[in-house]
Amino acid sequence: MLATADALGRLLEAARPVDARERVDTLDALNRVLAADVTSPLDVPPMHTSAMDGYAVRAADLAGASEGAPVALPVSQRIPAGHAAEPLAAGTAARIFTGATVPPGADAVVMQEMAQVSDDGRVAFAQAPSAGEWITRQGADITRDSVILHAGTRLTPQALGLASSVGCAQLEVVRRVRVAIFFTGDELRMPGEPLEPGAIYNSNRFTLRALLAKLGCEVTDLGIVPDRLDATRETLRRAATDHDLILTCGGVSVGEEDHVKPAVEAEGRISMWQIAMKPGKPLAFGAVRRGEAGSGGANEAFFIGLPGNPVSSFCTFLLFVRPFLLRLAGVNDVAPRVYSMRADFSQKKGDRRNEFLRARVNESGGLDLFENQSSAVLTSTVWGDGLIDNPPNHAIGAGEIVRFIPFSELMR
Repeated sequence: MLATADALGRLLEAARPVDARERVDTLDALNRVLAADVTSPLDVPPMHTSAMDGYAVRAADLAGASEGAPVALPVSQRIPAGHAAEPLAAGTAARIFTGATVPPGADAVVMQEMAQVSDDGRVAFAQAPSAGEWITRQGADITRDSVILHAGTRLTPQALGLASSVGCAQLEVVRRVRVAIFFTGDELRMPGEPLEPGAIYNSNRFTLRALLAKLGCEVTDLGIVPDRLDATRETLRRAATDHDLILTCGGVSVGEEDHVKPAVEAEGRISMWQIAMKPGKPLAFGAVRRGEAGSGGANEAFFIGLPGNPVSSFCTFLLFVRPFLLRLAGVNDVAPRVYSMRADFSQKKGDRRNEFLRARVNESGGLDLFENQSSAVLTSTVWGDGLIDNPPNHAIGAGEIVRFIPFSELMR
């Protein structure tokens, strides 16, 4: 069995990023991956602006102003945001609002709370401002011709805001990764169908479809495939035609009714099988040929076979499929952030495999462990906040610092 780090390394090394690109409206680009750098055509802000509601002044005109000897200036203009400003005449102040253009000649803004308007319309200042006070300089956020977002960036809400702040109405992004998914098991039923003796509801279909949607994939759901080698092979051939990845759930172990692995070997190749992790040992990786065009490169669709137990498929998706799909989409940094946290429990015996334990953060900032760590207990994934990455053969003592990967990191 391969160590988890070695297995992930093989997957990422094999990943061929999608090379097709398209332009989409920036409003519709959430979670898409940039195919080209975004360079700003302008400074942001494009002019000096006021950071406060108040008065734009020449600092020299208020030299010596104090509580005992305030300096009063007439108001020569009013400048709301979005309106042009006239040069500020010496010995005057301009009424100005947050985000408005600082008039030429002014070098400071006094917030309105520090000014007193008299009955004759003049404004008295009891304190001398410093040059530059409450002024946001032109280009303080972004300078013209600078790269603000790099190719390979997965677009977050704030990244879309940044792109729009420099006037980008559209963005060049990588085509969505196309994933075909199917499930094996004659025992599987869909919610709403009768549940005969020996049957179970197909929870994996809902979990995995939602995880793929969260990653922005274009998904073709081929449903539940009968537990037969011929049916599995036919579905693999159909899935390989127009998809970047074929994802299956169940049937990758070594039982007599596990047909996925031999089907992939007949229609393509298995290059990796069985990972030294718990839960999720029977994870398969390989490729399926497209038509009769031979093997290798663009003539293959990647294949990942997940185990059928619900926690096993959930964990292996997060730890292996997610980074693989992100790399196919052109994302450079696919590793989740890992946090060092205190275990507020003890586990007297470690497993010979790398364990991923469902845990959650308690009120004191430590980690509690879900009582039942069985790979069939899906409740643990809802109760928990993330996974403890526990090395092989390692018992955990209360108070020990462990590696914790939040689900928020594994689902972004």
